[in-house]
Amino acid sequence: MKTVEIVGYKRANLGKSEAKKLRAEGMVPGVLYGGEEQVHFYAPMILFRELVYTDEAHFVNLNIEGDTYEAILQDIQFHPVSEIIMHVDFLQLFRGTKIKMDIPVRPVGTPPGIQQGGKLIRKLRLMTVRALPKDMPEYIEVDVSKLGLGKSVKVGEVPTENFEILNSPLVTIMGIEVPRALRGKQVEDEEGEEEGEEAAAE
Repeated sequence: MKTVEIVGYKRANLGKSEAKKLRAEGMVPGVLYGGEEQVHFYAPMILFRELVYTDEAHFVNLNIEGDTYEAILQDIQFHPVSEIIMHVDFLQLFRGTKIKMDIPVRPVGTPPGIQQGGKLIRKLRLMTVRALPKDMPEYIEVDVSKLGLGKSVKVGEVPTENFEILNSPLVTIMGIEVPRALRGKQVEDEEGEEEGEEAAAE
């Protein structure tokens, strides 16, 4: 998995006014936990661009005044109006300990349903995965090459290797939506078939 480096500085003052001042200077307050002690820090907001504004999952190399930590982004808070990053939480990563991450889903193949006029609808863009860091996938491929009109793929149908998917196996990941025009035609065809069967029975 790709790694993003974030260089930060230790925070001496943890008050709200200090945090507000840091944000005004283009910094993001944060905390690293999961190790022997919590590390409170701040880092330039621009360094979070590759980590936050992407559909890819990343590990983080957190460099706080020369002390380096492997970590994953655990939580992030945005301002409700300006959407600037208000605060970040990182979880320290240990190679022998399993972690949970939200991993992006990618469709693979061309569904026959699209050639029949349907549209691929993605209902689940991320799946929660538990694995050792070395086994954590960058993304999860979902085979859609056999999906016809009205068909879908559920979580339980996705093969896993050295990792566990924590979402319910009954949740739909993606499927082929039948267009409104075709839905009407399907109803007409079904009604026509029923009338034909009734006439044959008589």
